[in-house]
Amino acid sequence: MNSTVALTILIAYFGMLIIVSYYTSRGADTNTFFTANRQSPWYLVAFAMIGTSLSGVTFISVPGAVGTKGFSYFQVVLGYLIGYYVIGAVLMPLYYRMNLISIYGYLEKRFGFWSYKTGAGFFLLARTVGSAVRLYVAAGVLQLAIFGPLGVPFEVSVAITILLIWLYTFKGGVKTIIVTDTLQTTFLITAVVLTIILIARELNYSFSEMSAAINDSPYSQIFYWDTNDPKNFVKQFLSGIFIAIVMTGLDQDLMQKNLTCKNIGEAQKNMFWFTITLTIVNFLFLSLGALLYLYANARGIAIPAKTDDLYPMLALNHFGVVVGITFLLGITAATYASSDSALTALTTSFCVDFMNVEKRPETERARIKHYVHIGFSVLFWIVIVIFNRLNSSDVITAVFDLAGYTYGPLLGLYAFGLFSKRPVMDRFVPWICIISPVLTYIVNANSAAWFNGYQFGFERLILNGLFTFIGLWAVSRPVRQEEAVAV
Repeated sequence: MNSTVALTILIAYFGMLIIVSYYTSRGADTNTFFTANRQSPWYLVAFAMIGTSLSGVTFISVPGAVGTKGFSYFQVVLGYLIGYYVIGAVLMPLYYRMNLISIYGYLEKRFGFWSYKTGAGFFLLARTVGSAVRLYVAAGVLQLAIFGPLGVPFEVSVAITILLIWLYTFKGGVKTIIVTDTLQTTFLITAVVLTIILIARELNYSFSEMSAAINDSPYSQIFYWDTNDPKNFVKQFLSGIFIAIVMTGLDQDLMQKNLTCKNIGEAQKNMFWFTITLTIVNFLFLSLGALLYLYANARGIAIPAKTDDLYPMLALNHFGVVVGITFLLGITAATYASSDSALTALTTSFCVDFMNVEKRPETERARIKHYVHIGFSVLFWIVIVIFNRLNSSDVITAVFDLAGYTYGPLLGLYAFGLFSKRPVMDRFVPWICIISPVLTYIVNANSAAWFNGYQFGFERLILNGLFTFIGLWAVSRPVRQEEAVAV
């Protein structure tokens, strides 16, 4: 892969996004930035959400992990089906009924000021760190393939990348992102499908032979039943349910797109088709992973020590120019569909939840939104540079775990709010939401010794939410008769 050719393609790609931004942001105001004036077609939202849900990390990690974990990730995907149903049937009607811009406004109405700020704060922390890490991982691939050979320092290439994201999102916001993410999802899926087709041709497989080879390979096992195995079906399935609920239904990033639909009926239709499409796309990623290992074994290519490097290595060095280009477009699309959406959601949440822009005149709203958007862009760059200086995969793993822990309190808050009418002592809620992840970490670190070898996986999220729920119950009181009548 010639780095100059790759850079030219990347420039053309971003040029296309900026042109789209120009047309979608004409006449835009802050309502356009935050809600797209609630006029988005449901089918565009459904397709755009695929790119947002699949980050650059997913793009390279899911196929790479097939070598050691088989198709076990599909157990989580099956759990997503239930989780997305809960979002469409329970959470989205609530958000539309309350006419929310930021979904954390629910917490203020249900619990009070401190609960509201705590929920929004946990989202800001989780998304800022998590999205910056995802962008860092993918930026490393682009640095290796494009910027490094051209002599561009990593810090400069990341700054250019974030500037480009800012340029096509600063005015149109979520309205622009729904269109650009639709294009980026197209590139992402095209990259996966083209790679699968090319590998099948290289190995002289027909479609039926390819399917049989994947099925007969040691990589295709989906279901795992050993109780102490982190890949156990029950653990993965239940985790998938709650991951979908918290990382989509309780996440401003994904929900902001859903809330741009014209009404709840269209939003629910969007969620249904998004669920079906995402399930198919995830299965394609797993199938690609099996084919990558089959190809490497057939050609005698050594598997990298870090499995995340397998897909980039083969795409850029062994599959030819076409797949190399589509891979770069695919990982760029996956990365920026996730990052641009996160940047807009963080700006929206901070403006609405902490700056109270809804109560200000439009000129002041636009000025605040502008500076907040720049602020989060700079913060992304700072976090990524810090990760690069630390240069440790263990640190990256720890940061991902930290981001995962921050969603547990949101799960507990919303669960308590929806399934109990008990009022809580609002001032204690921030402390409960801090203590719950700490308790979860302690239990997780000692689970093998305390529970006969049992090891927590994704279900840490459920435990975290349970601790939060119990804490909220402890600082709540029964509903008085006059309050019950009012409800």
